[in-house]
Amino acid sequence: MKYPKKDLAQIVIASCIANGIDTVVISPGSRNAPLTIGFTSHPKIATYSIVDERAAGFVALGMAQQTQKPVALLCTSGSALLNYYPAIAEAFYSDIPLVVLSADRPEHLLEIGDGQTIQQKNVFENHIAYSANLITGENHHNAEEIKNALYTAVLNSAPVHINIPFDEPLYETVETILELPIEAHYDFSKSTLKEEPLDVDELQVYADKWNTAKKKIVLIGSSFPDELLETQIEHLLKDSSVLVFTETTSNMRHERCVNSIDQLLFPLTEEAQEELKPEILLTLGGLVVSKRIKQFFRKHQPVEHWHVNEHRALDSFHCMTRHFEISAQLFFSQFFFLTKSMKSDFSTTWLAVKKIRKEKHIKFLENTGYSDFKVHNIILESIPENSQLQLSNSSIVRYSQLFQLSPSIKVFCNRGTSGIDGSTSTAIGAAMSVEEQVVFLTGDISFFYDSNALWNAYIPSSFRVILINNNGGGIFKFIPGPQKSGALDYFETPHGLKAEHLCKMYGVSYQSVFDEKELRNTLVDFYAVSEQPKLLEIHTPSEINDVVLKEYFNNLK
Repeated sequence: MKYPKKDLAQIVIASCIANGIDTVVISPGSRNAPLTIGFTSHPKIATYSIVDERAAGFVALGMAQQTQKPVALLCTSGSALLNYYPAIAEAFYSDIPLVVLSADRPEHLLEIGDGQTIQQKNVFENHIAYSANLITGENHHNAEEIKNALYTAVLNSAPVHINIPFDEPLYETVETILELPIEAHYDFSKSTLKEEPLDVDELQVYADKWNTAKKKIVLIGSSFPDELLETQIEHLLKDSSVLVFTETTSNMRHERCVNSIDQLLFPLTEEAQEELKPEILLTLGGLVVSKRIKQFFRKHQPVEHWHVNEHRALDSFHCMTRHFEISAQLFFSQFFFLTKSMKSDFSTTWLAVKKIRKEKHIKFLENTGYSDFKVHNIILESIPENSQLQLSNSSIVRYSQLFQLSPSIKVFCNRGTSGIDGSTSTAIGAAMSVEEQVVFLTGDISFFYDSNALWNAYIPSSFRVILINNNGGGIFKFIPGPQKSGALDYFETPHGLKAEHLCKMYGVSYQSVFDEKELRNTLVDFYAVSEQPKLLEIHTPSEINDVVLKEYFNNLK
């Protein structure tokens, strides 16, 4: 084996291994050569070469999203590092641990016109949990900084940045690698036993309020699938004073949950909205997709809003009264000992409304023609059991909210910043990390924007992309502002592009369809075992998609 001769590179590699890093996504370069040589030679590290740093950042994010362990990113100096920023911002707001290792020029080469040189220290300052700036020759300082950064990534499930200056020569090697003792406090398994429980006397104060409230709503944002939490939510659903709102990305599906929030809210009169307003709102999980529920709670604020999340509390509705800094699982494990069911007609009333909405939804589907709306229904019904569904942002994730998925399907989407920039790369990173089949549902703007995602030698043959191509950002036709602006083409961005040649270049099997019959026939064996990953491009009529969606919501009244 050949390892880097440089002490600094040896310390970085040994520290990463001692602190549980076992996966590194590398983008080729010269200044990062000492670390590239060391990581690719080490038997305890799995390495992947992804050329485009922006795509690499999201691939690593998808891997960390699934393993819930830190994944390291390694790049050369200069603007290469800046291409990680979209993924770093997403990781920051989605509580995903990424470790950015950036090679840098040494201090004496900065700001003198040397090539591939920028100010790299603290470059992610506003969206990073820890920035470690290493110094050549300061081994003790460097070891402590690396340790602090990696500990922060694990403890806070957050991205961290370690900037590493290397002077030439860069390619000298030795036969041995530094070994450091494994850090015992790095245990990546999730367990409520490792958390500090809440003070029972203080929690009793909130339980007393809960026990007297006749109208309570529990809203679950983006969440990783969890059997214990599912059981706890089932217990909540037995309380007739509790209404549970879920989203596709909450990975919580139950017939007594309101799984399509916009479907319920859209037709409500002002009087009905006041009736729905709860005394207590309990939120858990990550960010919420539905804009309508945000508007509802900002206008109809509950008396109490409690948020349960071990990492952060975002006061989305401007009325939060308490943040419980604890996992939802441990919170409910304590809370249920102090609470009792309250007799109320709250859940019965609104579940009856949900039933009416569902009946109208089914009737509309039976009578509507080929469009984005109908296509989403057909696709979501076709997703194989026990598979994983990755969603791109904008219209795709919003359409998904209107349909019911099988409880066996895990759903993920980059909702931290809700950007379209790395959805494909994230889905591929997830597919590289799990055994189940990953299906990626995307729109055309998001797909073409991240087309370098397919420049990846590790895409599993079971990976499936379903591309809904309506020739532009269809969401901007549904929003009234862009159409009135006189500049719709600059919002919607019609392009006339197809994915066929991209697929041919990258070795992805390609199929395209233009109507409902073709779509249904193609989906019959689309998910079957194949030698290559597959992409299905579905062309939909852009001139009527927004009309159909508006008709759908008006039909719910």
